[in-house]
Amino acid sequence: MSVRLIATDLDGTLLRSDLRVSARTRAALDAARAAGVHVVPVTARQPRGLRLIADAAGFTGWALCGNGAHGVHLSTGETLFEAHVTVGAQRALARALAARVPGLLFVSVRRGGEVFAAQAGYADIAQFEDHKRWPHEMDALPLEDVLAEPSLKFIVRHPALSPAGLLPEVQALKLPGFAVTHSGAPFLEVLAEGVSKAWGLERLCTHLGVARTEVLAFGDAPNDVEMLAWAGRGVAMGNAGAEARAAAGEVTFTNDEDGVAAVIEALLAESLPG
Repeated sequence: MSVRLIATDLDGTLLRSDLRVSARTRAALDAARAAGVHVVPVTARQPRGLRLIADAAGFTGWALCGNGAHGVHLSTGETLFEAHVTVGAQRALARALAARVPGLLFVSVRRGGEVFAAQAGYADIAQFEDHKRWPHEMDALPLEDVLAEPSLKFIVRHPALSPAGLLPEVQALKLPGFAVTHSGAPFLEVLAEGVSKAWGLERLCTHLGVARTEVLAFGDAPNDVEMLAWAGRGVAMGNAGAEARAAAGEVTFTNDEDGVAAVIEALLAESLPG
């Protein structure tokens, strides 16, 4: 298979556990770019969080943020697409779920991912690592203000319940108008209906003229499942969960063992003459 685009998750995949890009991984990404391959970060992070590691990884072109809801060019700022959860859908979800599970808190990420509209009390249970934002920078809004505008990503969090514990409660509502996933962070991530990393990646590939069969994708978490299954070659990390492993066609080393770099190095070696 000829690879023309590498799509990689960041946290738990490209980045080591200390959230750094290793020298080996950077060299592999640079070698792929030198060979004419598009290297695209596909992440739950918003552009603000992606910018924290973009220089270290050499990301200057297209990126897919918010689990595929937002296609943006990191150098020009051009937006290729944005997909929003509607006000009606998030209001219906918040009200029905709060009646079912008391104590929930909500956040609306909007306006290109730069606005983080958090419900009062959310900052008290948040850490910088959760959203690449300091809690003291977060709003403390009434719920109605959180729900007042469409969201690129709508966050649902409980102080005690894990995302795995919350997900069946959302699914039991059987409400239309949104998709829901989680990335290993301590909250559920609600997207516009039908949106996933695969959804965003398909649109970017169409824009770039890249076929699905020419895509190599890496991931580790539930929010990577659709992308790993969609790509011509999907590779799960050695530290990946069961869902990601089942969706991928193969498994590489862990993120701390530079699993992404190992696959890219082998791919490029195969293309060398002789």
